[in-house]
Amino acid sequence: MKGRNFFILAGIVCLILSFFSFNPVFAASVNLKVANYFPPPSSQAKILEQFCRDLENRTNGAVKADYFAGGSLLNPTAMFDGVNTGIADIGYSHVFYTTGRMPVTEVTGLPLGYPSAWVGGHVLCDFYQEFKPKEFETVKVLWMNTSTPSGIATSKKAVRKLEDLKGLTIRGPGLVGEVIKALGGNPAPTPMPEVYDAISKGVLDGEASNFETLATFKFGEVVKYETSIWQITNPYPFYCVMNKKSYAKLPPDIKSIFDELVGEYKDRSQLMWNAVDFRGQAFGKEKGVEFIELSPSEAKRWIAAVDPVINDYIKRVASKGYSETEVKGWIQFLRDRIQFWTAKQIEYNIMSAAGPPEVKR
Repeated sequence: MKGRNFFILAGIVCLILSFFSFNPVFAASVNLKVANYFPPPSSQAKILEQFCRDLENRTNGAVKADYFAGGSLLNPTAMFDGVNTGIADIGYSHVFYTTGRMPVTEVTGLPLGYPSAWVGGHVLCDFYQEFKPKEFETVKVLWMNTSTPSGIATSKKAVRKLEDLKGLTIRGPGLVGEVIKALGGNPAPTPMPEVYDAISKGVLDGEASNFETLATFKFGEVVKYETSIWQITNPYPFYCVMNKKSYAKLPPDIKSIFDELVGEYKDRSQLMWNAVDFRGQAFGKEKGVEFIELSPSEAKRWIAAVDPVINDYIKRVASKGYSETEVKGWIQFLRDRIQFWTAKQIEYNIMSAAGPPEVKR
């Protein structure tokens, strides 16, 4: 009887230990406010929301993450300052919403020819790790990524060669506008929500962004052609950052889980961005949009045409205290990493909506 009681007691102890081993008790609870400007239905909003839920689940509720999508807490231009001042603990935006604020990181948005968002994201993260731009010193960088490859969508005239763009008014603000101008087009900094109507009314001849917008903003309904120009892609560099004090306050047991999850979402974010163009491409095809590829010889002409944009950036940043040699070193680093990660994309058989034939689906 004593033996039987012993085994019963041992079983109870094992169950208790098992419970605690799979359901750890954390020393303190943490509340975090997480901000994103993308609308809730978008993939870019959903992935950060899933990060919040995973963080809550893995800490058994010790972390409570209040998620504010659609700019409900901070709009994209206020995101970086909002995280710095603690309005949000974590925030997501891109550097060109505050043009000039992050001049070093802006180099990653030059028309250097990123074949996919997967490549672009890895290159951007490599750049940050290599050069640690001072413009991000006030925050904790969680992960970075880029938008998908560039395209030019037009409503009436197909763009198959450089001359076809001449005289066309194309939506393209900031650096995108500089690229359009260098290619011979007329850039217009029209706000994105107004582009659909502007194209449908003939105010704009088209827009320069990526395949995703054919579905997200329904441009597939008002354009007839989409020219892929991934060879001169100038992406938007995105960042997910955290208030340094908020990160420092995380208890050690929670911090280890948090860091592990951040590492996972760094990779997941690259894959998510890489996939969003497929939806836009499918929507465009459904609406009868013709997708156009530049021939290798034609692509070389476009690459040469945007050289002035790159040179202007070098001079502009050099005037702010950086040497031209230093800036050219950043650009060469990016070119080398683009080549490295493109080879990896081919090796890993990661498909994308644009890019070289080996990866294009």
